[in-house]
Amino acid sequence: MNYRQLVPFALVALVPLAQAAEPASDAAARNALHDLVPQARIDKVEQAPLPGFRQVIVGGQMVYVSDDGKYLLQGSLYDTRTKRDLTAARLAVENKQKVDAVPLAKRIVFAPSAKPKYKITVFTDIDCGYCRKLHSQIADYNKRGIEVDYLFFPRTGIGSPSYDKAVSVWCAKDRKAAFTAAKAGANPTPLKCDNPVAEQFNLGTQVGVDGTPTIFGPDGTKLGGYLSPDQMLAKLQALGAPSFAGN
Repeated sequence: MNYRQLVPFALVALVPLAQAAEPASDAAARNALHDLVPQARIDKVEQAPLPGFRQVIVGGQMVYVSDDGKYLLQGSLYDTRTKRDLTAARLAVENKQKVDAVPLAKRIVFAPSAKPKYKITVFTDIDCGYCRKLHSQIADYNKRGIEVDYLFFPRTGIGSPSYDKAVSVWCAKDRKAAFTAAKAGANPTPLKCDNPVAEQFNLGTQVGVDGTPTIFGPDGTKLGGYLSPDQMLAKLQALGAPSFAGN
C-alpha cells in the first residue's frame, strides 16, 4: 500500500455521513478507509464489478476495498472481455454530474461562431505554461468545432498570487479579454468582487484535478493535460464523445 498516494484524500474536508444504516460491507469499506486517512472525503461506496469488493469514490479517485475491510486496492479495473476501463468509466459518470452542475454564468466560454460539435471543460491556472499554450491556440480549437469552457484552478491554492489573478480576471468588465491578456503574460488590474474561483478550486479537488490544464470531455472522461487542437479533436472522435449539448 502506497501511503503517499492516499495523502491527497486527506486534503479534502470530511463529508457528513448519512444517518441511515448502511450495509455491513459498505460500513467496513468506509471504516477501513477512515482508519487509514481520517479526513478522507468519501463520496460514494457501492458494489464493485469485482466480486467481494466495494468501490469507493474518494477525492476524485477510485479505490477498491474488500467486503470485510481487510484489503484495499488502487489502480484501474479492466474488463478483459470488452477491453474497457471500468474505473475510468465509473469516474466519468461521477465527474460529469459535478462538472455539468457548474452553470454557464460561472464559466468563461470560448465557442465557435457556428454551433459547436464538442465541448470540453478545462481547469486552468493563469500562470501555467501549458495552459497558456492551450489558450494561444483557442481559435484553432474553435475552428475544429470545439467549445472550450474554462474553470479556475490556481495550483498554488486559495489566496495565492495566481488565485488573486484569477479573481481579478473574473471581476474585469470584459472577462474574456482580461483572461486572454493574462494568458499572454499581462498582469490583470487587481480587482475584487463576488466570484466562483474558490468554489471551482474546491470542485477541482473533488474531481481529481492534480495539475493544469486538466481537461474533461463532454461525457465526463478526463482527457488529461494539454493536447493540440488536432490531437484534441482526434481524442474526442476516438472516444465517441457525444456531440455538443448546451448546459
